Amino acid sequence: QVQLVESGGGSVQAGGSLRLSCAASGYMNRRRMAWFRQAPGQEREGVAVIYTWDGDEYYGDSVKGRFAIVWDSAENTAYLRMRRLKPEDTATYYCAATDDGHDWFGLFAPQSWPYWGQGTQVTVSS
Repeated sequence: QVQLVESGGGSVQAGGSLRLSCAASGYMNRRRMAWFRQAPGQEREGVAVIYTWDGDEYYGDSVKGRFAIVWDSAENTAYLRMRRLKPEDTATYYCAATDDGHDWFGLFAPQSWPYWGQGTQVTVSS
């Protein structure tokens, strides 16, 4: 079965950088990978999506130009490179995946993503 394991969270000062990793296992056909985040008391927010077969990338408005999603097919790992971090980026970050055969509700709809990692905390101090 599909498993996702995140790593790389931590604490950083505003303006700093972090890289999150999501190691994926299990067969998927036309895999799509995503990063979401959720701050306390807020809804889960879509951050970035990559279509692994053609490299198309999509970003939430709040992170465009600062974050980059990368898929390493040799390592079966998705990365989220975060630069110029802000205190409002503080959240638990989740890796998600889907492939053909699952219902699609839109790019950043959590219901579109059947597989989730356990989450990793990112804290940005001012």
